[in-house]
Amino acid sequence: MTVQHAPSPQQVHTQRGALEVIKDYMMTTDHKKIGLLYIIVSIIAFAVGGLFAVGIRLQLMVPNNTFLVGNLYNQVLTLHAAMMIFFFLIPIGLFGFGNYFLPLQLGVRDVALPRLNNFAVWSFIFSLILVLIGLGIGGAPGVGWTFYYPLSVDGNQTGVAVFMVAIIINGIGSLLGSANFAATIVNMRAPGMSLWKMPIFAWSIFATSILQLISLGGLTAAALTTYLELKLGVSMFNSGIQGVPVLFQQFFWFYSHPAVYVMLLPYLGIGAEIASTMSRKPLFGYRVMVYSILAIVMVSCVVWLHHMFAVGVPEAWQIAFMVATLIVAVPTGVKIFNLIGTLWGGRIMMRTPTYWLIGFLFNFLIGGITGVSLGMVPFDYQVTMTYYVVAHFHNVMMFGTAFLAMGGIYYWWPKMTGRFLNEKLGLVHFWLFMIGSWMTFLPQYILGLLGLPRRYYTYPDGNFAWNELNFISTIGTLILLAGGIVFVWNLLQSLQKPITAGPNPWGGYTLEWTSSSPPAAYNFAHDFPTTFPTERPLYDWEKSGETLTPVDPKSIHLPQDSWGPFITAFGLLLMGIGLSFGWFTNWQPSYDSVQPFFAITPGHGTVNILASILLYLSIPVFLYGLFKWAGTREYAVPVAHHHLTKYDNGFMGMSWFIISEVGLFAVLIAGYVYLRMIGHAEPPALRPALWLAALNTLILVSSSFVLHKAEHDLHHGRASWARLFLFGTLVLGALFFVFQVYEFSLFGAESDWRQNLWQSCFFIIVGLHGLHILIGAVGVALPYYQALTGKIDKYNHGSIGPASLYWHLVDVVWLLIVAIFYLW
Repeated sequence: MTVQHAPSPQQVHTQRGALEVIKDYMMTTDHKKIGLLYIIVSIIAFAVGGLFAVGIRLQLMVPNNTFLVGNLYNQVLTLHAAMMIFFFLIPIGLFGFGNYFLPLQLGVRDVALPRLNNFAVWSFIFSLILVLIGLGIGGAPGVGWTFYYPLSVDGNQTGVAVFMVAIIINGIGSLLGSANFAATIVNMRAPGMSLWKMPIFAWSIFATSILQLISLGGLTAAALTTYLELKLGVSMFNSGIQGVPVLFQQFFWFYSHPAVYVMLLPYLGIGAEIASTMSRKPLFGYRVMVYSILAIVMVSCVVWLHHMFAVGVPEAWQIAFMVATLIVAVPTGVKIFNLIGTLWGGRIMMRTPTYWLIGFLFNFLIGGITGVSLGMVPFDYQVTMTYYVVAHFHNVMMFGTAFLAMGGIYYWWPKMTGRFLNEKLGLVHFWLFMIGSWMTFLPQYILGLLGLPRRYYTYPDGNFAWNELNFISTIGTLILLAGGIVFVWNLLQSLQKPITAGPNPWGGYTLEWTSSSPPAAYNFAHDFPTTFPTERPLYDWEKSGETLTPVDPKSIHLPQDSWGPFITAFGLLLMGIGLSFGWFTNWQPSYDSVQPFFAITPGHGTVNILASILLYLSIPVFLYGLFKWAGTREYAVPVAHHHLTKYDNGFMGMSWFIISEVGLFAVLIAGYVYLRMIGHAEPPALRPALWLAALNTLILVSSSFVLHKAEHDLHHGRASWARLFLFGTLVLGALFFVFQVYEFSLFGAESDWRQNLWQSCFFIIVGLHGLHILIGAVGVALPYYQALTGKIDKYNHGSIGPASLYWHLVDVVWLLIVAIFYLW
């Protein structure tokens, strides 16, 4: 690549102390540092999850082994899967590489909402810390990563509530990060870069973010309903009150099958970048690949039931979902052909990233074929609870997707650190993983066909080939462990080397290769041409003779670092500890009645008391961080914002985030409507008064008009009136909440919430709406505080746009709730 680069300014690298570095990462709004946080923590989780996998295989190495037995084996199995899925594969691809390289590839200086980005990464880290705290206090859950009901509410289980809270906190950060990416792509591309001129990696992040926003409500609904049954006894699944246990699986798999594509799509984008750069060719079928990515987003939302073929689903549904499963294989296969077509006929550089890409293509092809076989209902009946499924899943994820995670690290490591990874060690790492993966999982395919059930901690001696195949599988796992050690050593030894990588060591064609290695805080010391003929701008500009225009770095203004997001996320951690260990009953639901705050569980008295205290303390900590965040301007000096639409970044981010809220309520309401239609959730004779619902509706709808008036006045410079109407919105919201608490207490006193399915559904869904009223009220209080402190005026609207949009959503949901609970 010979496009004339603007001269990079000389950076003075000074040695900083550990505390200074930690403080920097706590406060940072730099998308690259946040991306590194995701990558580092994800690699740590990968290492921990890998060690758990080694423990599992050592137990299964020989028959009748006693290394890990009983519930301890189940706990290790659960932790292995949860670590790998929720704390490695999803975050490193979407949020690690996405945070670091999406703004660079779009030619902008940061994401749309930098401080929200900080809150998201610390929510992710604190959710992992909450899990580790749970291990130290209450033990790990032994229910498997699917947390199937009713096993998840068995009184003999430990740590389930902790995991449910951790999943919700992790999900909050994940949804905010996804909305942030979508807003960045829609609103902040470099001038002249249309959507159809974005690199394919940017498209993969965009598609994955949309998929997260649509589907994650299913997992949140599953975690929330499980948590509420553990703590309060209200349930949508308890067959004792005519609930349907399998409904939990519907909630769970509505997200957890699309999650396979959340774990795949970013890596396919990485694979496309590697293929194009290393073969010195444009991506084969760029538009077709974009359409196939978007097709996967659409079709993957209607295939979740293929995980449930064997639970008694009607045949018509099985056939429909089998067909959908086969259809989703088509765009997936198209992308594989795109990658092969890109490599075909190219001048391929056989470097370490290329090996990982080729390894992925071979491995993922086998995983895809076995996935199609599992999509066939008769075959699925035979192998659904065997090691065939385990082998397929790991074929797709471990020696499929994870291969491109490694390829991405080797490909972008020179850009992130300015240093090359050792090529020989990289190849040793690759071949150990390649050989180890096949030795580990190919025997498991055969074991599944021979009838070995999954999730069993031991097996008897004497079954045909079971002993030998399990032994080979365990040896393969130890080879994978050796590969992981080589990988970590390669990373660590490269950091000891001086920075030697230039801006474009591989000769790439996308915009990140114009920045220094590693990039400066401001990303680019130049402006780009405004013509983007294709998705490979550096190649196009070289042909046309375009050059980069130098920019004085002193003229670049970046967002201010802030303690606010970190403190807010830390308040969420304290709240998670309190909700897990201190709120009402403990995590073992073995009581006949709900226990009060500060209840002492035998053997856990101190834990209960401290956790309850932390729950109370978390609220002021959370609110302090939030108002500190809102009360600090994003930039220290007035800065002209680059928007491609007429909407500001806050409004755009909230517009995308609302998709997730709609998804959450849609899943829960769909579950209730199903229970009602089959005659299980019949309302009691005395249900909440319609007149009170009508009064609450009038109050809430009025508050929306009042808030809209406040926003309108603010846009027209009438700040005093805007403050008055913001205050009026808060008063109306408080009035609604008071009436709703009165209604709940009155209705709860008349009958037992836990003994009637309709009441349980009412409590879960209407109570969740009440929580959203509180969240929305805090959101409205933020612009009111900004208005009182002079942070908001005719030209700087603060957070009133997103707060208003969220409040209107809460109102619309309430109208639907009135229809299905009070009128139906």
